Amino acid sequence: MGKMEEESDNVGKLFENFIQASTCKGTLQAFNVLCRRLDLDPANHNTFYSSLKAKVTSWKAKALWSKLDKRISHKEYKKGQACVGTKCLIIGGGPCGLRTAIELALMGAKVVVIEKRDSFSRHNVLHLWPYTIHDLRGLGAKKFYGKFCAGAIDHISIQQLQLILLKVALIVAVEFHINVEFIKLLEPPEDQQNEAIGWRAAIRPADHPVAGFEFDVVVGADGRRNTLEGFKRKEFRGKLAIAITANFINRNTTAEAKVEEISGVAFIFNQKFFLDLKEETGIDLENIVYYKDNTHYFVMTAKKQSLLDKKVVINDYMDTQMLLSSENVNQEALLSYAREAADFGTNYQLPTLDYAMNHCGQPDVAMFDFTSMHASENAALVRERSGHQLLVALVGDSLLEPFWPMGTGCARGFLAAFDTAWMVKSWAEGRTVLEVLAERESIYRLLPQTTPENIAKNFDQYTIDPSTRYPNLNSSCVRPHQVRHLYVTGELNSCSLERAATIRRPVNLYRRESEIRPSRLLSWCQKQTEGYRNVSITDLTSSWRSGIALCALIHRFKPQLIDFDSLNEEDHAANLQQAFDISDREFGIRPFTSALDLSASEELDKTRMIAYLSKFYELFRGTPLPSSEDSRRVDENNEEYPSEEVKANNNDLNLALTRKRVPKDEKKSDGTDSVYKRRRRFFYLEEATNMRSNGSSLQHEREPKENKVRSMASQLQAKFENKSSYTFQKTQGSSIRRVFCQSADKCYSCSKRVYMVERVCAEGFYFHRECFRCSTCRCSLSQGAHAFNSEEGKLYCKLHFHYRNNLRRTFSLPPNRNRAQDRIAAEGESSQPSSSAELESPPAAGTCTSFIKKKLNWSLSVTRAVCNAPWYLSHRTRSAAQALAGHLRDNAHDYMLLYELLSMSLPLLFVLQEVLLQMHTETVPDEPSALQPALLWLQEQIGHRLI
Repeated sequence: MGKMEEESDNVGKLFENFIQASTCKGTLQAFNVLCRRLDLDPANHNTFYSSLKAKVTSWKAKALWSKLDKRISHKEYKKGQACVGTKCLIIGGGPCGLRTAIELALMGAKVVVIEKRDSFSRHNVLHLWPYTIHDLRGLGAKKFYGKFCAGAIDHISIQQLQLILLKVALIVAVEFHINVEFIKLLEPPEDQQNEAIGWRAAIRPADHPVAGFEFDVVVGADGRRNTLEGFKRKEFRGKLAIAITANFINRNTTAEAKVEEISGVAFIFNQKFFLDLKEETGIDLENIVYYKDNTHYFVMTAKKQSLLDKKVVINDYMDTQMLLSSENVNQEALLSYAREAADFGTNYQLPTLDYAMNHCGQPDVAMFDFTSMHASENAALVRERSGHQLLVALVGDSLLEPFWPMGTGCARGFLAAFDTAWMVKSWAEGRTVLEVLAERESIYRLLPQTTPENIAKNFDQYTIDPSTRYPNLNSSCVRPHQVRHLYVTGELNSCSLERAATIRRPVNLYRRESEIRPSRLLSWCQKQTEGYRNVSITDLTSSWRSGIALCALIHRFKPQLIDFDSLNEEDHAANLQQAFDISDREFGIRPFTSALDLSASEELDKTRMIAYLSKFYELFRGTPLPSSEDSRRVDENNEEYPSEEVKANNNDLNLALTRKRVPKDEKKSDGTDSVYKRRRRFFYLEEATNMRSNGSSLQHEREPKENKVRSMASQLQAKFENKSSYTFQKTQGSSIRRVFCQSADKCYSCSKRVYMVERVCAEGFYFHRECFRCSTCRCSLSQGAHAFNSEEGKLYCKLHFHYRNNLRRTFSLPPNRNRAQDRIAAEGESSQPSSSAELESPPAAGTCTSFIKKKLNWSLSVTRAVCNAPWYLSHRTRSAAQALAGHLRDNAHDYMLLYELLSMSLPLLFVLQEVLLQMHTETVPDEPSALQPALLWLQEQIGHRLI
């Protein structure tokens, strides 16, 4: 008995060593020692966890087993049998790769993870969404790291998170190999007669045992570098925003513990802090965050001019890569810059600020442009060669890079890991390839939109099933025929990086700038205004203050709109006002400020001036010059049409393209685009709306040419996934005026302006969230659970939409049938003889036949109405109940307030009438009270004494 207890204690100590290991190598070594002591082989992945649980019985281990058993009991895992026989290779041992490995292992798959490094050295701290904290707690994170999200802490270092997930992965029999680098996929050989060899990986070192591992599923989780081929990637770039991250050693002293964290301070909310920082140190920041974890972690957004002034950046380059390249950064100045900012941010309370070292042995400080983000066009594909199919998927930063200020990296990475596990489960169940890929792409469309507010709030119900995590999920919005190109049976085409203005769905970045280089814009303006009197453009700010240059630019292309010789060079405000009025009226280019303010301003905002002038650049570039000067301007003004990036930015600048700049090949290709086909269903509805908004005068001018222009605008709208719509109208003379459809700025329901943060887009229109309601019961609608009646232009919930359709079919003929009868009658009148028409016409009124038919129709109508009465009444009752419930739900706060007011005011009224009666009695003591009969009658009615 004593020997068994001693053995149990020794096993408990070994398990405790494994739990407390603080490095990657230490964790692997402690796990191997534990397995050898217990004579367990992790290669037996189907039984390893149950065997380990049976042999390790310490109280701490039992607490961990209970956590994991609760997770394993999810019905989606089918008791570890959902993916039996499936072999998976995961490239990358980051948080998302390990989280994916755990889910696949819990379903019974054989999972192998390869990691190029042999240590977890990333000190940076991740912000965790509430559901992520709940998920990690369910995996026993608190057992491995006691300080995990204690109290109000909602962050953890990447290093510590990797350690937690690695330990869980090892317990569920995931094979984890370090110092193994993935090179490429090896296709199965064509000769499969002697031996069936499947998909393998070329790795470094080539003699590693993993080189012989054959797999059915490969998951890329190696970050932005993404070594898996076949995935087309896009880059989103917003306005330059330079982030600096710095990690300082945390010695866990009492003084350090007293320093408060900075969860996020932005300039707009605490201007005094940042102005004092700039005045004292010369450091100009937009925001700063400080988290205390294994290190003191600071991340801040620095302004470029501040970095130039502090000599952190040596030379000012327009190209971001050149600007932030290691050759252009003074490392010592960067270290000093980050240390000064950290010192000031913590009010000089940290006793020492010594830099922690990264995996290269250098101080852990980095500077990068965080608004350059990459995303994959697709989440998965299937390759088939020599009879062997391979499911290829991406997770983490390989799939969708996070936007740092929102803290989306870990949260969306885990969601993608669950979605990938669900896809592998469907794959293992034998669903067709196209169905699996279509469902995965449908779910992937939701990922960039997720926020802590719009995912499901019941975290206890979260599983790998997407319906438990995404409200209003439509897992079939992508059809199987739309993903045929993701089923690759031949050679893969090389996929280069593509610059784009958006990543699948718009990312809410408020800072945008044109892709037009300022130097090119300046050169173009100088060439177009060359030779004009008193016009000398040397920059993009002060040269435009007088308004003469802007008038010259307009006159260059539209001389009939402005009399340049009549302009007074001294009257700056009048010149600017004339240019602004013409630009707004004729071209739809609205001024960004008033003419008076611009003429009086000493320092013009260069960014806004560039954005404003770039609209003229895009408007006039490619436009023929007046006839006398056509042959002289052939350089930049004869470009056929703008680039993809410029067109995307035109949408951001609210600028439409002219007809001649739409290339013919785009017109043809867009017609076959699936997005375009879907949007064509709402084409005529949008046309009717635009005609209503533009007034009756436009109805007489719209001809086939107008429809062609609208079609091209619709194609552009579909191609760039921009919700704005445009209409074009010819004006007199050679000028073209843009008439912008206001559906992008106004609510379709109330016709009031709707802003981006409060709008809902449905059926090609924008609605206020409070206007997105059923027209019958007035209950709030959610996207996907609504119906739109294009004839009435109204929104309905599904119940009332079907009810109205059924009611219409009950009491009237269908519209199609009426139209068919009218058409047949019209054809009969034109083609048949009069005698035939008389035979087919209804019997004349007053005849016996008409009398009998009328009586029969009346009795039939009454019978139908009586039969339908219960159904009609029940639906009306249900609608009224729903409307009442919706009204009470929407106004519950008001009713509660009314109840509280009445409960307080009624007793006061009774007291008040007693006071008044007493005052009356004291004033006229001998006369009977005039209120006495009324009080007596009221007491008799309510049966209660009032006095």
